[in-house]
Amino acid sequence: MVHLSRRTVLATAAASGASVLLASHSATAHAAPAAAGEAAPAADLTGHDPVTLRWLEGGTPAELAAGTTWGVPWPRGAFAPDQEFSLTSDSGTPVPVQTWPTGWWPDGSVKWTAHAVADAAPRGETYRLEAGSPKSPEKPVRVTSDSGTVVVDTGVVQVTFGKSGNDLIKSIRRGGTEIATSGRLIASRQDGASGESATVRSETFTSTVKAVHVEQDGPVRAVVRVEGKHRKGLRSWLPYTVRFYLYAGSDAIRVVHTFVFDGNEQKDFVNGLGVRFSVPMRGELYNRHVRFAGDGKGVLAEAVQGITGLRRDPGAAVRTAQYEGRTTPDAASWDTRVTSRLQWIPAWGDYRLSQLNAHGFEIHKRTKEGHSWIRADGGRRAEGLAYAGSPTGGLAFGMRNFWQLHPTELEITGAASDTATATVWMWSPRAGAMDLRFYHDGMGEDTYDKQLDALEITYEDYEPGFGSPYGVARTTELTFWALEATPTAERFAALAAANATPPLIVSSPEHLHSAGVFGSWSPVDRSTAARKTIEDRLQQMHTYHREQVDQRSWYGFWDYGDIMHTYDGTRHTWCYDVGGYAWDNSELSTDMWLWYHYLRTGDADAFRFVEAMSRHTSEVDVYHLGKYAGLGTRHGVMHWGDSAKQVRISNAAYRRFHYFLTADERIGDVLHDLVDCDRTFLVLDPGRKIREGAYEPDPKALGISTTTDWGALAMAWLAEWERNGDPIARTKLLNSATTIAALPNGWAQGGDIRYNLADGTYTGPTEKSVSVGALSSVFGLIEVMTELIGLVGLPEVKAKWTEFCRLYNGTKADQIAATGSSWGSLNLGQAYARATAYAAKQLDDSTLAARAVTELRKGAAGYPDSLSFATKRYEGPAVLNPVDEAPLSTNASAQYGLAAIQCLALVGDAIG
Repeated sequence: MVHLSRRTVLATAAASGASVLLASHSATAHAAPAAAGEAAPAADLTGHDPVTLRWLEGGTPAELAAGTTWGVPWPRGAFAPDQEFSLTSDSGTPVPVQTWPTGWWPDGSVKWTAHAVADAAPRGETYRLEAGSPKSPEKPVRVTSDSGTVVVDTGVVQVTFGKSGNDLIKSIRRGGTEIATSGRLIASRQDGASGESATVRSETFTSTVKAVHVEQDGPVRAVVRVEGKHRKGLRSWLPYTVRFYLYAGSDAIRVVHTFVFDGNEQKDFVNGLGVRFSVPMRGELYNRHVRFAGDGKGVLAEAVQGITGLRRDPGAAVRTAQYEGRTTPDAASWDTRVTSRLQWIPAWGDYRLSQLNAHGFEIHKRTKEGHSWIRADGGRRAEGLAYAGSPTGGLAFGMRNFWQLHPTELEITGAASDTATATVWMWSPRAGAMDLRFYHDGMGEDTYDKQLDALEITYEDYEPGFGSPYGVARTTELTFWALEATPTAERFAALAAANATPPLIVSSPEHLHSAGVFGSWSPVDRSTAARKTIEDRLQQMHTYHREQVDQRSWYGFWDYGDIMHTYDGTRHTWCYDVGGYAWDNSELSTDMWLWYHYLRTGDADAFRFVEAMSRHTSEVDVYHLGKYAGLGTRHGVMHWGDSAKQVRISNAAYRRFHYFLTADERIGDVLHDLVDCDRTFLVLDPGRKIREGAYEPDPKALGISTTTDWGALAMAWLAEWERNGDPIARTKLLNSATTIAALPNGWAQGGDIRYNLADGTYTGPTEKSVSVGALSSVFGLIEVMTELIGLVGLPEVKAKWTEFCRLYNGTKADQIAATGSSWGSLNLGQAYARATAYAAKQLDDSTLAARAVTELRKGAAGYPDSLSFATKRYEGPAVLNPVDEAPLSTNASAQYGLAAIQCLALVGDAIG
């Protein structure tokens, strides 16, 4: 069973095309047409040739993180949503696969399908996906439910989820062996910042389960979603959503953990956040094993009671068996000088690997509580996997992006007792507590005038009380393996690699492009000298920004995934401490540029770079609870610190790629939650610092801009519509587009324009006036309009939008002739080269195409052709660490990237 939406799906929502009723307006208002376009015809299904798939990193992975799930697009009219698909490995072996639709074209044909395979399935370097009946798994996933539990049986392990209480997972069994019990979340807080007070009180909270939902029940993949809060006594806080993914024939559980901060940053300092299991320990102490993955393929392999390196030797066979994790030979065969003295050999029951920064980890161990920890070893960047168990079974447990998301820790306690405790610390108790307080005291900015003046120097839009972290979130991915025995060092290293970088199946840039998804782009093309020059610049620019992450150590629990906004050439560093020039927070569509770069190249490094950004910006830079829910925060020193809370940052345009390429349910949640973000304009006045008089929002006449704001809203509605969700999304999308186009100057119209929250319609002046800003189209408006018009046609909308694109970089004379006014001195000329290119394509105008290429090459407010992207190396003592420096800024890179990519796709012939 596949649950496609949390809201009721109307059967006609995906197939009814573009027809939509528009609300009537008073006689004094601008009259709207009765329909937004002609209804789309029923799909004429044509089918599609088989598609070749490969692993993102290439080759054939040794292990998977339980399984893998990926998305594949299809051209309009190719398949019905209920089409079955078969999967075959490159050896010709049928592979069990589970398929479900995740997106639809307006004619009702399937646009995107998601597919899942298990780690137990046959693997190859490539696969063939085609229409046909799928092979059934030998051990299909089975889900059963009663009043108190949900049980998922993969055919190898049986996992019991509790519907109430503290344990998300009650038990994990493998055959007749209980591998783990009492899987729960833990969080601790202290009432003051670390180091600021001698008397800091701390308390620990445990998860309470509120609801359990089975989102999929096989046959290849089952998904169980658990929701709740952390609780101690009367206080419940830190709401969580945890999804568990189980695959047929697999002994692994993939986990996606999301929590939302809903505390008071002045007194709630989280000093520990983790996932914990109890692990039954069996056998003699010397037959109990602990494993930690280190840097690369490194493995620390130890026993709870070591019998190697002693003054007396138990024998080579005994030593080797313990070191390799096998059951030792019968003790009767040992040297009696050892067996008679086993009681004098310490049992090391507690271990922990702490990664408190991105550049080093330490492993410590002790015999038991109340005694000293000793250092076992250390290294640079741990892969993030540990194991506790014996040759009769045990639990491997780990966290993805372990060192990148520091301070983290893997902890085993009580391994010398009957039951050990295994904890993945997403925030290590060994680190200082989270300090989410704003970074300055306001500096006297207690009026709007002062705040606007301060904006002129630090570019920070500060306002008291607006730097709150209440409602921001973080998502972490984990993997657990219920192993039948202590793994070999080789297998443990392979599991660690799968945990750190879960293998993903992907389709080629050529197939993605042929399906007609994501608007105007094309695969990399270096067939001519002129194209090669642009392609080389795009690659050089992308590589520079990606490598800056490691050079500048942009890592950490709240930071990993984002990059910086502006560079300070004097200090040879990014402006990490300068107001609005610090963290980028999706400004000017950085996420979108990076996703298009991956689509074109299919490069694994490009995917992992933007995947991390998408995960970060959709959680940390966006509010999920509270009065700002649905809004993102403008760029700044702290991700949530700036007072500009905007839909242009929570923008669905930046997350949608991630969802369709991976079918990630958490990203689906984020997209769905944006459907009603137009309601935020009832709560927060975006123009409060320049408004005269009180803000009295009218739901029938809100002041929502038709460009920057509407572009973000439109993409949220488009994403929901194509995912077959709430029908109001389609209604608002088409109503708003057609009523904006009906304004005298469309998207360039000035004056008092109002938005109706109920149905998405706009009304405004009947006389022409102009109001155009440089930022109007650089937060996804160009891209959403390209897709919308391609989906539903709408001739009036297409004509008005094409006019806007033609005129933005046009002459004043052309602007006056079309709209009655000059558009003034506009910025970002290079960024809008793609608007010119769009108009050239729609109008089949070679003169406009040549103009677009000229605009791209001149580089107004961007990168002219004369600018070299070459880097210069700086080393100590000029800088703290060796770094490469280039004359690039993130805003300009994002917009140059998008402009160049779309110009190559739209007016490539004019480029040469």
